[in-house]
Amino acid sequence: MIVIGQDHLTLDQFIGILFKQEQIAIDASAVKKVNDSYEFLKKFSSHKLIYGINTGFGPMAQYKVSEENILQLQYNLIRSHASGSGKLIPAQLSKALMVARLGSFLQAHSGVHTEVIDLLVTLINKNISPCIYEHGGVGASGDLVQLAHLGLALIGEGEVWFEDQVYPASEIFERLNIKPLQIHIREGLAILNGTSAMTGIGLLNIVQARKLLGWSVLFSAMINEMVEAYDDHYSHELNIVKHHTGQNKIAAAMRSTLADSNLIRDRSAHLYNPDNIDQEFFEDKVQEYYSLRCVTQILGPVYDTIANAEVVLINELNSVNDNPVIDHENNNIFHGGNFHGDYVSLEMDKLKIAITRLSMLAERQLNYLLNNKLNQKLPPFANLGILGFNFGMQGMQFTATSTVAENQTLSFPMYVHSIPNNNDNQDIVSMGCNAALMTKKVVDNSFEVLAIQLMTILQGIDYLDCADRLSSASRLLYDKARAIFPKFVHDHPKYKDLARVKDFLENSDNFTLFED
Repeated sequence: MIVIGQDHLTLDQFIGILFKQEQIAIDASAVKKVNDSYEFLKKFSSHKLIYGINTGFGPMAQYKVSEENILQLQYNLIRSHASGSGKLIPAQLSKALMVARLGSFLQAHSGVHTEVIDLLVTLINKNISPCIYEHGGVGASGDLVQLAHLGLALIGEGEVWFEDQVYPASEIFERLNIKPLQIHIREGLAILNGTSAMTGIGLLNIVQARKLLGWSVLFSAMINEMVEAYDDHYSHELNIVKHHTGQNKIAAAMRSTLADSNLIRDRSAHLYNPDNIDQEFFEDKVQEYYSLRCVTQILGPVYDTIANAEVVLINELNSVNDNPVIDHENNNIFHGGNFHGDYVSLEMDKLKIAITRLSMLAERQLNYLLNNKLNQKLPPFANLGILGFNFGMQGMQFTATSTVAENQTLSFPMYVHSIPNNNDNQDIVSMGCNAALMTKKVVDNSFEVLAIQLMTILQGIDYLDCADRLSSASRLLYDKARAIFPKFVHDHPKYKDLARVKDFLENSDNFTLFED
């Protein structure tokens, strides 16, 4: 059981809820603060003109709403803005959105009734997720359309995910004896006005990006083993003179991975040997290609980008991101734009660029392994069969290349792609949910590319017959991966193999670079 509300939600707690299905409970003191905020708003709003309580929304705020219609106003907002289209986002993303909305409400500045908290906890714990569409949010006034579909489910309408199927929300609520939300004051606006869709999806992107980075470091280390590279390019001495945290984290991880390898060579024992000085030509490369030698410099910025994105999105997860802000401690209500998603949008754009770069490194390392003229160690396309008759990994390279090309195109930033709308009330918007969803696509694509890279590495290790000389970390991965993708010599369709290896990479725990 994860008890939340007293302290800020952490990424580890988020991972526990989303990936380990851990149950949550709310600290009693947090519930009291939420109730205090609600009671203050109820008292304060009497006989005052307050946006979104007795006025219309957005550019319609100039119109006053009569007392007898103020509760129906909130239902109208939810129903009118449940206008998404495109594909449904996966249930896990929808659940992440609910966790993010709950995190914001627990700051007790939204004026919502505690029924909202109770219902969100119930749905999260029972793995009931609202059906939410990809298209709709522009990321200012929050993720209005995506969160409207959350609101629709909360009031017992629309559809929900349950046990991997889509059902009418009313059917699941009745089956599990769940009471739909009733509007008290401003629950409709409070649910819609926020950054919780982009934040929840963004945090899932960060979790998976961390995993991609771990695999990329390990794969890079294994390729260095396969070619019996020299050890100085990831040495402490070389990297420490470059004062970037990420670069030195990557270098340290490579040193740890390769510490007990019997394939990596010491440069001083080979090229610094006086017996070599009279040679006119060295068959061994004095320095490896950049995709092997510059791993710390290429993946270092990826590490730093992920780490910074984590800080920003955890801050957003624990922030008040609706409007107006209900300040019961200072007995006032403040109007502004905390729903604006620029922080998340910018970090998602940076993250997708960084992960695209990671996939580009994987593609170049893959090309190196498949091109015998470059590696001078493996047959063309890591082909373990008859050259010209069999084709090895040749077909798989096309998939990797096209997927990386898609990543490159997707990496155009959404942050600078604002389009005014809402009668120009929303005249500059963040497009944060689009940015988060596009980043998810880049992350998903990158797992495909790395799966093809791992399949090729395994074939190469078998050709070189060097499994017994790998480091213990590399050998452990080799054994686990070969259990789901056996060595092949003869041609056969590999799309199912690719799917299994991708699933393995997405769902296996690899070593983390983010722990001190």
